[in-house]
Amino acid sequence: MQTSKNLSARIFLLGLGISIIGLTAIYNSSAIEGYTDFGNKYHFVKNQLIWLALGISLFFIIQNISLDLIKKATPAVFFTSLILMVLVLIPGVGSKLQGARRWLSLGLVGMQPSEFFKLSIIIYLASWLETAKPLKAFLFLTLSCLTLVMLQPDLGTAVVITASAFTLYYLSGAKLKDMSFFFILLSSLIALLIIVSPYRLRRLQTFMDPTQDPLGSSYHINQVLLGLGSGGFSGVGLGKSRQKYAYLPESTTDSIFVVVGEELGFIGGTILIGLFAAFILSAFNIAKKASNHYRRLLASGLTLLLLTQVFVNLGAMVALIPLTGMPLPFISYGGSSLITTYISLGILANIAKTK
Repeated sequence: MQTSKNLSARIFLLGLGISIIGLTAIYNSSAIEGYTDFGNKYHFVKNQLIWLALGISLFFIIQNISLDLIKKATPAVFFTSLILMVLVLIPGVGSKLQGARRWLSLGLVGMQPSEFFKLSIIIYLASWLETAKPLKAFLFLTLSCLTLVMLQPDLGTAVVITASAFTLYYLSGAKLKDMSFFFILLSSLIALLIIVSPYRLRRLQTFMDPTQDPLGSSYHINQVLLGLGSGGFSGVGLGKSRQKYAYLPESTTDSIFVVVGEELGFIGGTILIGLFAAFILSAFNIAKKASNHYRRLLASGLTLLLLTQVFVNLGAMVALIPLTGMPLPFISYGGSSLITTYISLGILANIAKTK
C-alpha cells in the first residue's frame, strides 16, 4: 500500500520523467528552426529548460505551503486570472496571432492567460463547491468563464474547462439528472459555434474526411497521420523525424506527440501514454486518500484538468476527435503550460502529504 509520502514522490518523478521526454522531443523538433530563426539550435530547448527549472522550484514551494493558505488565496488568484483574461482581449495589450487573442507580452517573454485561468477556475470551484451550490449559480459562474475564453476564441480550452468543471460539480454531490438539461443545451451550443465558424466547420469536415483538400484544410491532419504512420512499430530513430522539417504544423507544441511517434514508433508512443496513465492513476489515488471534502475536490479537479488536456491532445493526434489547439502537458513547448502544470503537481503533492 502506497503511503502519502510515496504518492507525492511518485507523481513528481513521473511528471519529471515525462518532462525529460518532452525536452528531447522539443530539441529534436526545433533544432533546425532554432538555428534558422535565432542562430541557435538550442533556442527552444534552452527556454523550456528555464521554464522547467521555474516549474520545479514552484513545485517544491507549493507542496510545502499550508493548504489553508492556498484556500484563502483562491479568490485573489481567481480574480487576478479574470483580469488577465480581460486584458488579453484589449487591442494593443493582447497579442493577436492567427485570428486569436491569447497572449500577453511581458517584455522578452509572453504568457498565455488561459493556461492560468483554467487552473484558477478548478482551484476556485474546489473551494466554492465545498458546500452545496444550486445548479443555476454553478451554470452562471461556468458560462461567464467560458464566455471570456470564447471571446479569444479558444474552443479547446473551453471544452477542457467544461468537462473538468461539470465532472467536479458532479463529484461535489450534484445529481446527474439535474444536469442533463444543460448537457443537451451545451451540446447544441457547441454545434452552433461550429456551424457559424467557417474554420471550425472545416476542421469538423476534415475530421470526417481527411482526404478532402489535402493541401488546404486537411493538410495538418494528413501530416499528423503521415508522421505517425511513418514511425511504424519501432520508429525511424531518435532525431530522424522527417515531418519536423516544416511539413508538420505546430511540431513543438500541439503536434509534438507526432514527432515522438515518428521517431520512437508505436513502442515509444505506448510508453509515453503508459507514463501519463500511471501519473493520472497516482493523482486520482491522492484524491481518493484526501482527508476532507475540499481536498478531495481539489485533487480530483486538478487531475481531471490534466486528464482532459491529455485526452484532447492525444485524441486529436490519433484522429479520435477533431484537431484543436491544446498543448500536451509536460511535453509541449511553452512556459505558461509547463509552469501551471507544475503548480498543479505541487498542490497534488501537498494534498498527498497533508494529514
